[in-house]
Parts: sequence; structure tokens; C-alpha cells
Amino acid sequence: MNDETAMRAALLRSSSDAATRVFTTILTRSPISRIDIARETGLSQAAVTKAVSPLVAVGLVDAKLSLSPDGRPGRPAHPVAVIPEAMAMLGVKVTIDELVGVATDLTTRVLASDRMPLEAHDPATVADGIEALCRRLEDRIGEMAGRIVGVGVAVSGDVDTVAGVVREAALMGWSGEEFGRQLSARLPWQVTLENDVRALTIGEHWFGVGVGTGSFAIVTIGRGIGSGLYVNGEVVGGANGVAGEIGHLPLAPRDRICSCGRRGCVEAVAATAAIEETVSRAHGRAVTVDEAVQLAHEGDPAATAAFQEAATLIGTAIASLVNLVGPELVIIGGEAVSNFDLFEQSLRDAFQAHAFGAAAKCRIVTRPHTFEDWARGAAAAAICSLVDSGKATPGWAGSAPPLS
Repeated sequence: MNDETAMRAALLRSSSDAATRVFTTILTRSPISRIDIARETGLSQAAVTKAVSPLVAVGLVDAKLSLSPDGRPGRPAHPVAVIPEAMAMLGVKVTIDELVGVATDLTTRVLASDRMPLEAHDPATVADGIEALCRRLEDRIGEMAGRIVGVGVAVSGDVDTVAGVVREAALMGWSGEEFGRQLSARLPWQVTLENDVRALTIGEHWFGVGVGTGSFAIVTIGRGIGSGLYVNGEVVGGANGVAGEIGHLPLAPRDRICSCGRRGCVEAVAATAAIEETVSRAHGRAVTVDEAVQLAHEGDPAATAAFQEAATLIGTAIASLVNLVGPELVIIGGEAVSNFDLFEQSLRDAFQAHAFGAAAKCRIVTRPHTFEDWARGAAAAAICSLVDSGKATPGWAGSAPPLS
């Protein structure tokens, strides 16, 4: 990290709550006038001007001034805007098959992307792979490499972001892994370890469909069934780092065993592996999910029933989520969205059957997410950790106190 970038990062880490709110508003709403910043943050215009000045001085924000008739600077005439290239971030999505990484600017515009297959799933091998992938991304972005401030790493499962611990990741076979420490021993930048769906939610909240939305939820369908929540101005992390785990609601029959080891989870019926298993058992041979999709489109009874059962459980789980939290919008994403026609009608029917009263007005929309989008969400989580300095979405760096 070059000296100029280090100065910018230090300013953000040491900012007051008011200054953090001002910068976050500029970052996510650029370009925006000072009047609108004051309205969004509840601060006075004088307080906004005080907060903007050091951001301009270090090159994080651009703010042009009007000139008085005698040529002296006058009142600000133009909106202020973040300077995207002031910093760079890296984001990595860990999947069971590969690592997917992106390098982004300060607004998560992707500067470069790369992928690396995973040869093994043990934490040390994965951490080595993340280090190699980050170094490749660093090489690909040229002079922007000196502006890299942090790395966000998104992992499926129960992730303690504050401590940097993956408490449980069934797909990877991890339990109680101090993965943040392993990454920080390998990388020279601040590391933010985050649950993958929550990272995706942070990205949508700050830079995507969530901008200007009062509350929303993301539900992801694929190898796991996950959910992220944005409510009352914050991405919900939960008191213990767990929130929105609708894939583990006990709505399925008790004889269905989930990859987490528990019985009756939604994932035990609706995840990709569960659908493969159900259709394979019906046909007496191994069936991949792609073949199951093809069979369902051809009207195969077993494949059709498997997708309908999965969709009914997901729709019921979404209704439970909406009844409890009341978001105005639910975004369905994940790798299975490309086959949403197989889920849609049964999912919507189950949602309507179980949504209580006005909760049924919640809009359900689809938004395809590539694995690069998930990695971009990880970069957004790293930006959030830097900006909030652990206040809203805590990050973890190698200089943190020892893990308990």
C-alpha cells in the first residue's frame, strides 16, 4: 500500500460516527449535494461541510467550489462524489470447487477477475490458494495495486466476522477454524471474513438494488439455501453472527438429513445435492443437477416432483422470513436462478399460502448472481469494514487481539 492510500485508510478508520455517515452516504449515493447529505444523515450542513473537507484533502472525495465575482472560492455549487480509483479492494468467494476473485475500485467496479480450482478443502490449502489468487489479481491491476487496502473473503456457513472464525461450514467440512488468522499470516492487507450471503447483501445494500430500499432480503438457491437481511438501515448480522439461515429452518420431513448433520432442514430437500439425490434414487443411477433440470423440462415425474417439493419448502421458508421481519422486497438469487421456471409457481403458491395478511404484498423478484458477483460482495464487505471501523459490520485484521 502506498503512502497516499495509507493516509486515506487511516482517515477512514479514525473518523467519527458523523464523518463515517457522511462518507458512507457519499460513497453509496454519488453524486450528491451537501443538502441531500444533511437530509440523509440528519446532520447540519455545517457538520457535513466539516466532514467533507478532510475527505477532499486526502483525495477520497471530489467537491468543486463555485467562484465569487472576484475569483475567490465561494459556496459549493456542485454535488460531491467519491473518487472510485482512490482505493482498491480484493474480494474472494470460496466455493467447494474453486476460488473466484475480483479486484475492484472503491465503488466495487470490477477491475479484474480470476479463478483458481481447489485441489483440497482443508483450510491451509484454501488459504494458500486465496493468497495465490490475490497475488495474481494484484499483478493484473497495475498501478492500482499500490492502492489495495483490504481483502474480503466470503465463505458459506456460520462465520464469526469479529473473531475471524468459521464456526461451521458444512460444505467445506470445517468447524471452529481460525481462518482469518491464517489469511492474515499470508496477506499484507486487512482481512474481512464474512458469510457469503451476508457479503452479497452488503454489496446489494451499498451498491446494488438495495440503494434507496428501506428493507429487503436476499434468498439464494443452489448448493445451499441462504438468506441475507437488510432492515432498519443495517445489514443484519445477528448477536452471534447468525441471522437469516432459512436453509436450516426445520420445515422438511424428519427423515431428510441435511449436510449440516441435522434433520428436517429446508436444505435437506431444496439444495442442489438434495435434488440430485432424490432424482438419482428414483432413476436408480447417478443424475447430475443439469440432467435433473433437463428431465424436469421434459416432464419427467420424479424430477418435476423434486423441484416442486424444493420450491414449496423455499416458498414456505420465505413466508416465514417475511412474516417475522416484514421486508418490502425479497430478491432470489444464486446459481439455481437460471432454472427458476422450475421453482417459480410452486414457490409463489407456497409463499401466498403462508404469508400473513399484508406480508403477502412483499415483492419477490429474481436477480441472477454470478460467482464474480459473490466475490464483489466480499469486496463490498471489506469496504464496509474499513469505513465503519468495526462499528456496523465488524472486520478482522491480523493485528486484532488473540482469538478467544
